[in-house]
Amino acid sequence: MKIIISIIIALTTLHAFAQVDRKQNDGSSTQNHNLVAYRLFPTQNMWTFIKLNTRNGQMWQVQFDIKGDNRFVTSLSAEPLVFKENEVNDRFTIYATQNIYTFILLDQLNGKTWQLQWSTEPKNRGIILIE
Repeated sequence: MKIIISIIIALTTLHAFAQVDRKQNDGSSTQNHNLVAYRLFPTQNMWTFIKLNTRNGQMWQVQFDIKGDNRFVTSLSAEPLVFKENEVNDRFTIYATQNIYTFILLDQLNGKTWQLQWSTEPKNRGIILIE
C-alpha cells in the first residue's frame, strides 16, 4: 500500500513541475520580448557593422577600431522606407550575400527588397529598390 501511495505522490509531483510550452499553436511566441527597434548586422569586415532601424528601414554603417582614431557612424539610408503610422518593430531585416559589400534589405510585411551597399568610400554607399 505504501508503494502505491508513493507512486501516486511521485506522479502528481512530476506533473506539477512539468515545463509549460510558451509557443502558441501557430508557432508564434506568447511574449514579444524579441521584437526590437534596432539591430546590428556583422559584415565580413571585422571592423564594420550595419545598424538597422527594424521599424522603418533606415540604416547606418558603424565602424569601430582598437586605437579609436577610425570610429564612425555614417548613414546608408537616411529616409524612412515606410510612413510613421506603418512602423512596426522587426518589420525590416537584412540578409548577407556572397559580396562583402552587398546585403539585401527585406520588408517582412510587404515583401519589398532593396540592394544595400556599404563602403569605405561615401560615393559607393546607399540602397537601390529591387523591382
